[in-house]
Amino acid sequence: MPDVTTTDPTAADVRRWRRHLADEHANMRAFRDLAARRQGEERAILTGLADAEQRHAEHWVTLLGERAHPTPHPTLAHRAQTWLARRFGMVFVLALLQRSKSDNQYAGELDAASSMAADEQVHEEVLRGLAARGRLQLSGNFRAAVFGANDGLVSNLALIMGMAGTGVSGAVVLAAGMAGLLAGALSMGAGEYISVRSARELLAASQPARGTQEALGALDLQANELELVYRARGMDRDHARSRAATVLGQVQQAGRAPEDAVPVAATDADEQDAVLNPWGAALSSFGFFASGALIPVLPYLLGLTGYAAAGVAMLAVGIALLVTGGVVGVLSGASPLGRGVRQLLIGYGAAVATYLLGLAFGAAGIG
Repeated sequence: MPDVTTTDPTAADVRRWRRHLADEHANMRAFRDLAARRQGEERAILTGLADAEQRHAEHWVTLLGERAHPTPHPTLAHRAQTWLARRFGMVFVLALLQRSKSDNQYAGELDAASSMAADEQVHEEVLRGLAARGRLQLSGNFRAAVFGANDGLVSNLALIMGMAGTGVSGAVVLAAGMAGLLAGALSMGAGEYISVRSARELLAASQPARGTQEALGALDLQANELELVYRARGMDRDHARSRAATVLGQVQQAGRAPEDAVPVAATDADEQDAVLNPWGAALSSFGFFASGALIPVLPYLLGLTGYAAAGVAMLAVGIALLVTGGVVGVLSGASPLGRGVRQLLIGYGAAVATYLLGLAFGAAGIG
């Protein structure tokens, strides 16, 4: 049974309780919608979370009594969460829910049941675990998209503002911006290609040689050279000797070595990079950088010049930085506003620094 207050609630109490009830209903619907789109263990976990939210909702219904009707309408934040979830998928909504649970609205709520604050804390960890699976799956492409676009936004805005600070014509600023777009996009694409290709080559070089498996059957059992292979892979002497004896015993019995007889050597290669296609990664990085770098150039392409063009470029890039930073914040379970403002300050800081440098060069008569 939920803990029920014995005093008549004030109008403020009723408003707060109805707000809690609206939150629980919204979260319950979100969990049930997600569960309907999943299978197996994930569906069972999400259904369990929905059942917990229903228990919480029943607590507030009990406290409110007839004041629980009509059912509270979802807030603007709940509607935004639903809209984003339908368009960005499960990882996005799980990250949003994780973020909402991190605030733990019941931590200081005296009218909540004694277990509800603990429930919310545990729910955050459950959501963190579920969201981590999705984050791992999209991390490679997501990294290329966000980092590429942000690099394009910041670097080309800084370049354009620096050129504008020197006092050169709008045509020169436009030419510099387009050159910066192409040079940066090519650099990003080439760097991503080399990174992915190198990771694949490092992992390939660490695979056992083809003839090693066949050679195991002819080893001198007294010397047992296979032990040295395992020690070279990081096993201690006793473990390596035991493993080698087991494998050679299997070779004698079955006439061939098990497939995992020779382990893969450990490397510093990024396994996520290694599974990507080098050309696909390169083209993605090129495209995302170019799309970001195009935004500060647009005012000049549209014919604006001088302070008007620079101001529009700053505004457009600022909005884009807030959006990309907010998306990163949501998916990482952090504050979207905080991440967006951080991106904005970094981008504007670079732009102001290069603009001042451009002013200095312009005043000195250089350019």
